[in-house]
Amino acid sequence: MAKRKENIEESLEKQLWKAADKLRKNIDAAEYKHVVLGLIFLKYISVSFEELYARLQTEVDQGADPEDREEYKAENVFYVPIQARWSTLVANAKDSKIGKIIDDAMDSIEKENPSLKGVLPKVFARPNLDATSLGELIDLIGNTTLNTSTNSADLLGHVFEYFLGEFALAEGKKGGQFYTPRSVVELLVKMLEPYKGRVLDPCCGSGGMFVQSEKFVKEHQGIINDISIYGQESNQTTWRLCKMNLAIRGIDASQVKWNTEGSFLNDAHKDVKVDYLIANPPFNDSDWSGELLRTDGRWKYGIPPIGNANFAWIQHFIYHLAPSGQAGFVLAKGALTSKSGGEGEIRKELVKAGLVDCIVNLPAKLFLNTQIPASLWFLSRNRNATERFRDRKEEILFIDARNLGHLINRRTREFSHRDIQQITETYHNWRNRNGKYEDIVGFCASASIEKVAELDYVLTPGRYVGLPEEEEDFNFTERFTTLKTEFEQQLKEEERLNKRILEDLEKIK
Repeated sequence: MAKRKENIEESLEKQLWKAADKLRKNIDAAEYKHVVLGLIFLKYISVSFEELYARLQTEVDQGADPEDREEYKAENVFYVPIQARWSTLVANAKDSKIGKIIDDAMDSIEKENPSLKGVLPKVFARPNLDATSLGELIDLIGNTTLNTSTNSADLLGHVFEYFLGEFALAEGKKGGQFYTPRSVVELLVKMLEPYKGRVLDPCCGSGGMFVQSEKFVKEHQGIINDISIYGQESNQTTWRLCKMNLAIRGIDASQVKWNTEGSFLNDAHKDVKVDYLIANPPFNDSDWSGELLRTDGRWKYGIPPIGNANFAWIQHFIYHLAPSGQAGFVLAKGALTSKSGGEGEIRKELVKAGLVDCIVNLPAKLFLNTQIPASLWFLSRNRNATERFRDRKEEILFIDARNLGHLINRRTREFSHRDIQQITETYHNWRNRNGKYEDIVGFCASASIEKVAELDYVLTPGRYVGLPEEEEDFNFTERFTTLKTEFEQQLKEEERLNKRILEDLEKIK
């Protein structure tokens, strides 16, 4: 029965997306997403508010006041002033000034709820947004969601998440900046199993890691309040999406911070140590201000190169782990083999310190914003025997998942639930006490640290699971992408130096 309900909801989400996309007309997807997601958010807070409002009305004889802001604060429900309530927007949906009415509604909600200050989009009065289409969009979101589920708020959460993914697909490369594909997030979360404790994502995008963690806890009959969320994002627009995404799920986002400097230069959670860290940082980032951070205390295992932030991110993650903390994150595959700028030495030190638990090689086309081959890293501060886990200090698990996944269009691949289950169970059987793990040639292998040392601390799974060396030694796509990235960086550097030379010549004159 549950499966049937899920299919109904999925078809509704697709139906809503198709209908909303038709109303987009000539508006760019990057701009339109704030319109649609903003309205879904408005609908969500109105549903939650009106449910509590109706209940308070029945309790007036007991001293309840439906217009008392404190009543809503006590129930963790946003107070919605009358001019911003969904019923008001529906009544004015045909008004030629509906855009201004919605912008004012957003402004009034922020004034009433300090936690939403600077979060909500005020883009509805723009000249390129047709008032008729906007009114139709209000009717579409209002009518469809209300009539299909008794738990409209929960359904709107599903719709919001689905739309985030669809907008990311529509935006292509730019969409990847705020959205990590759902199947990758689900895999990371299910492998780490964040039941209880603090969860950090220092480059959190639109908050997918947090939403998936919350889902995991609920699916396993855990208590959502046992999870505390910490996040940071340097792009303000993306941070706003994240705050709305978490609010619509009822997740406390008070510790999700934004600043323009980012996690390296201005760590918003400098003193926070967490039980779980889940992240998808930018791949091969050359513009991370590495030249300003040569003496930073986070570089315990070696100073990362100025031109690539991969090993800066790894050490930043480790810095934030509690004594038994675990991390799972995405990284460009080149970090498994690279030796440039001292990266090979840092990787060696990470292995020797017993931090590397598992490496998963990913298939191509999983990510929207890059064709660079990627892998998953799983690190653990404590790999000794515990009540849950066996002693694995002298081993690393390698999984080659390049042949898993299926294409959803010509450019994009995703994991199925079966794929996720296969990878997850392999890791858990290897890691957990009483797990029934076996090496599978071509897919997974548990390698000793001694073996890794013999292979010069290269962490490419294919070297250990039994694939032909030729296949691993030369990956054309990977090599081409790497060379292309290096060439682009060199061109930028040439441009900078030429500019500087011209400036110096001008001074001589």
